[in-house]
Amino acid sequence: MFFEDLEVKGKSIPKAILGYGPFIAEPYFGHRARIYEIDLYSNPQNIADVIIESYNRGIRAINLVNDSNLLEAYDIACENDCKMEVIATVGKSDVDYLNPNYEVAKEADWDEDIELFSGYDCPLMLVDEFIVDAHDWRLTSKILTEINNAGCLSGLVTSFPSKTAALLPEKMDLNLFDFFMIPFNSLSYMMDISAFNASQREDFKQKLLMLDKKIIATRALAAGVLKPKEAFTFFKSIDYIDVIALGVASCDEAKEDFSLLKEF
Repeated sequence: MFFEDLEVKGKSIPKAILGYGPFIAEPYFGHRARIYEIDLYSNPQNIADVIIESYNRGIRAINLVNDSNLLEAYDIACENDCKMEVIATVGKSDVDYLNPNYEVAKEADWDEDIELFSGYDCPLMLVDEFIVDAHDWRLTSKILTEINNAGCLSGLVTSFPSKTAALLPEKMDLNLFDFFMIPFNSLSYMMDISAFNASQREDFKQKLLMLDKKIIATRALAAGVLKPKEAFTFFKSIDYIDVIALGVASCDEAKEDFSLLKEF
């Protein structure tokens, strides 16, 4: 299901993407974030090893942000003949994930990120969630326009998929972007949905279908709460997810998770 390419406007996007969350020790991992900071973020070689193992397991795209340690790790992987397509997230900032200051997030150097990633094999750039969720639609539209002008496909990332999906049709020119990255898992963990029963799933599905965008699911394992088999089994019953971005924190996780993903 996920080990093939998605064709959009003449560009090929792998349906399985290596996520960056564990690599930069995102705070939503709780106590494990500190472990990831020591084992991964502070040691680009270790990140590179995981990237290479993921490549060996068939992953051909990686989600990157403009972070020196992460980019160093990717360069190391490339030097070892591991060259993936880059799905870039532009405008990533250091705001507190649990209590974000959206005004600070809007000041991120997104234009420098676009210039940087234009030098990579980068068919798709996404606007970071803290910019999107600030609901400054004029700024978001400006960034999307600049991405499009750079010759890349563009998309939005959000932490509030239900709310944002409902707002977009009246707030944005939907022709400006093609992809929508959202947290998505069977527990509705880290989603702006209190539960995910059948009626809520259908309501959520209809909101996404109204956008008519390619949907990228992230946090599919609910930040480690779900086991991979359980998470992937749920995805098998969903027909509106086009791409999955999956973060792994070790070579063993890459072997297990991506080998398992091939079965679905």
